[in-house]
Amino acid sequence: MRNISNISAPDPRTLQIVPFDPKSLHDIEKAINMANLGINPSNDGKCVRLVIPQVTEERRKELTKTVRKMGEDAKVAVRNLRRDANDILKKAEKAGELTEDDLKADMDEVQKKTDACIKEIDEIIEHKEKEIMEV
Repeated sequence: MRNISNISAPDPRTLQIVPFDPKSLHDIEKAINMANLGINPSNDGKCVRLVIPQVTEERRKELTKTVRKMGEDAKVAVRNLRRDANDILKKAEKAGELTEDDLKADMDEVQKKTDACIKEIDEIIEHKEKEIMEV
């Protein structure tokens, strides 16, 4: 991946993109519009500026829903990994590589790690929701 511009934040609600090649200004502006971020870029011929609007209460609620959805997706991914790990352990036990006691102990360990990951995800979600809802 190559760098095509410098990005700076002249103030807390503005991003300024200064491309190394001024010919790419239009492409950068077009890509930002296509990303559907809800931010309209302004092009002054030398740089693209993005003014980030003040977040409304309604938008904050939408963002918390998005955070919860992403958290739930992360938990599903962790549970899928647990299932895959347990399947591997069961196959190893059937192949005689693990004893029944080892299988039980290893599956318990997988469950403990899964629970720890789920708890961490919940904590991250809670922290992020508080952060988003702060005014």
